[in-house]
Amino acid sequence: MRHTLPVATEGNDLNESLRENVRILGDILGRTITSDLGEPFLERIERIRALAKQGRSDSGDSGESSKALIDYLGSLPDEDLLPVTRAFNQFLNFANIAEQHHRASVRRVEDYRPNLQPEDLGRLFERVIDDGVDAGTLRETLTDMRVELVLTAHPTEVVRRTLIQKYDMIDGCLAELEATRGYPERRERLLERLAELISQAWHTDEIRRVRPTPVDEARWGFAVIENSLWQALPEFYRDLDQRLLAIGEQRLPLDASPLRFASWMGGDRDGNPNVTAKVTEEVLLLARWMAADLYLRDLEALRVELSMWQASDELKAEVGDVDEPYRALIKQLIKRLQATREALRSRLDGERSNTEEVALIDTRDQLLAPLELCYRSLLECGMQSIANGALLDTLRRIACFGVTLTKLDIRQESARHTQVMVELVEELFGEDYSTWDEARRQQFLVRELESKRPLLPRDWHGSDQVREVLDTFRVIAASRAEALGSYVISMAGQASDVLTVALLMKEAGGPRLPISPLFETLDDLDRSGPVIERLLDIPVYRRLIDDRQEVMIGYSDSAKDAGQLAAAWAQYRAQEALVRICQRQGVALTLFHGRGGTVGRGGGPVHAAILSQPPGSVSGSLRVTEQGEMIRFKFGQPDIASRNMEIYVGAVLEATLSPPPAPRPEWRDEMDQLAEIAHRVYVGVVRENADFVPYFRALTPEGALGRLPLGSRPAKRRQEGGVETLRAIPWIFAWTQTRLMLPAWLGSDEAFATRLADPEGRRRIEEMRRDWPFFGTYLDLLEMLLAKSDASITTYYEQRLVDAPELRALGTTLRERLARLIGQLLEISGQRVLLEHSPLIRQAIAVRNPYIDPLHGLQAELLRRSRDAEQSISPVLERALMVTMAGIAAGLRNTG
Repeated sequence: MRHTLPVATEGNDLNESLRENVRILGDILGRTITSDLGEPFLERIERIRALAKQGRSDSGDSGESSKALIDYLGSLPDEDLLPVTRAFNQFLNFANIAEQHHRASVRRVEDYRPNLQPEDLGRLFERVIDDGVDAGTLRETLTDMRVELVLTAHPTEVVRRTLIQKYDMIDGCLAELEATRGYPERRERLLERLAELISQAWHTDEIRRVRPTPVDEARWGFAVIENSLWQALPEFYRDLDQRLLAIGEQRLPLDASPLRFASWMGGDRDGNPNVTAKVTEEVLLLARWMAADLYLRDLEALRVELSMWQASDELKAEVGDVDEPYRALIKQLIKRLQATREALRSRLDGERSNTEEVALIDTRDQLLAPLELCYRSLLECGMQSIANGALLDTLRRIACFGVTLTKLDIRQESARHTQVMVELVEELFGEDYSTWDEARRQQFLVRELESKRPLLPRDWHGSDQVREVLDTFRVIAASRAEALGSYVISMAGQASDVLTVALLMKEAGGPRLPISPLFETLDDLDRSGPVIERLLDIPVYRRLIDDRQEVMIGYSDSAKDAGQLAAAWAQYRAQEALVRICQRQGVALTLFHGRGGTVGRGGGPVHAAILSQPPGSVSGSLRVTEQGEMIRFKFGQPDIASRNMEIYVGAVLEATLSPPPAPRPEWRDEMDQLAEIAHRVYVGVVRENADFVPYFRALTPEGALGRLPLGSRPAKRRQEGGVETLRAIPWIFAWTQTRLMLPAWLGSDEAFATRLADPEGRRRIEEMRRDWPFFGTYLDLLEMLLAKSDASITTYYEQRLVDAPELRALGTTLRERLARLIGQLLEISGQRVLLEHSPLIRQAIAVRNPYIDPLHGLQAELLRRSRDAEQSISPVLERALMVTMAGIAAGLRNTG
């Protein structure tokens, strides 16, 4: 089937190897579909594709869908709707595979600003040294650096793990094909294997039948480590060490790991009743079991390789007078790891372990110390190349992954902790804690933190919800500190929210986790500085935190609450205030960025995002979430994962040693004005216009999203209520599906219109774009998102799904706002079309559109039928509706 995938059109610059891979995948998929459904069906697919392409050609860049395409889609019999949606969904997924493979092969991760591509570490080191930083300081900064990527299971990954595995194997085949030039027999075998894998994918259900459990999500996260990061991490550190050696420095210390991983999978209970204390305990055990299993594979390989007989006196003293001392020591370690794995398996199965006679591996040092001994011995005996081979790779893994693979964060909503205090104070003192003001709450909590007696009665449990919270703290108390990350308090707003968690942790005993208040709403972001300052003024709290404070900045809910522009400026100001306060108090601050995959949730290219933060906010320390499908895009393949690790470490290094400039006072004034206007307009439309919520529910597939079993967490924090109860992810997902992309731009249109009309405002905006990384990055991300918007697609949804005249009038107004903003952005950037300066990403969007358009048409039609039938369409059509969502998400690569 030639040219069914998005292939390069005449006159573009898409790489020839990318075009060839797209052609190969498209041909094989076409043959697979023909074999399954026959030539007439394939001809229908080709007809739909041709009509979609013609619709785009006829309408130029406006993207207006052809009436002929819509009429043809409407004429399809019901039995064709599901296979048609499946065909286009697979086309787009295969396009993504080809593009990901191409990016990995050319080590290109970001291309939306060609003149600001991330440097490789070698060039970055040279530039930093040329700027006056000595090589020793550079190595010291890397040694002390702590970049922690937090893998989360937010419900944005629309592709089943089963298909992801097949897609990974297809990518592997593409890599092998490139090495078969001149070997026709081998090439033919690989093409046969590709045909087999593509057929497997075609005959596999794209949509889960049931929602994954939190434990399923955790297993998926561990699979990313096993299949990609386990290989990518030591490759990254080998490159890093070589670049340090090239500037005259030593390798990183064996116990150093600038990059580490944490996880929310199985620990994030905010709004997810499926994450219980028992689930968290199981995930912690599963992580240790998986780590033991992976290290056993490493050790078995090392036992084969380390057959040397020369050894240091230190190693001989440990293992005795044996012929192969390295193998002897590794054999002991293997025995302990095997016993550890068996014991953990027994605990997971609810059985008693029979391995108590063998000392189990419980800590990182128990695994690290014996292998460091081998490493020192090899160096002492002159075998540097052996020491710095596979053994060093394993040491790097231990330094990064420990014996738990990731550190598990615990996240809970502040109201759940308050509920504990309400019931406890009522039980002990007969008073209503909910009526206490903030000062009285703080006074009580501080007194109890200072007290040496326990507060919680041993036999008191409270309500079921309270008992679950207390059980979570008991799980924390029973765990080792290195297995756990931070305790994140969502919807934190007051110092008492943090003190309550500190008190509950004290009452439970065990390790004290860093407590990370998550400031999410506009008001909470503005209040974050005073809240942290109040906490740091409390002596008992300062003693608890050891002068280290973590604060999480929320992107999703702040943008949903206030609009993207106002939220971005509030996040920036909050970080500035927190840096200032912590520096004054002598406290080391780590900012934890809760970013998502889309611009509306703080997403975007990592390099630009880090370098646009306030000066001093990235000081060798950074935590950031990697959510949903972005984990697969960034870390699903070893080559791309290694490049993304390099980008993270390089950007944090640059931001630490060469921080961006602080904004000028007049820039602050300008941002204040822009944010105030944008916020007022956003709130006026989303919260104050009575027609907005009905329009949102009528236009978008929001109502159907709850039936799409993406993740373990419900789509709403509460099942009753309106848009305010909807999580930020489905909120943005719904708007993305209709191509209006409203959450990321609404309000910006009026702000720019107002300020550009003022000559001084225009001058400042142009100056800020040129000289201030924060503002320049904001505009670049907005441009990339607007390039994926399509008002004509939104118009079609409206025609099919919105009946009330007043709602259609609102839709017209919103599309006019979008068109005006696009014009303003072109005016600011001096371009004729969006992404004129980023031709590759512009072409990638353009060649995908004819394959997404049919899915939009089918989705709107199926939504109409579903609503007319009061949500009771046939299971086949329901599945077709779900596949359209998956396909549009795959095509746009912006799901939530």
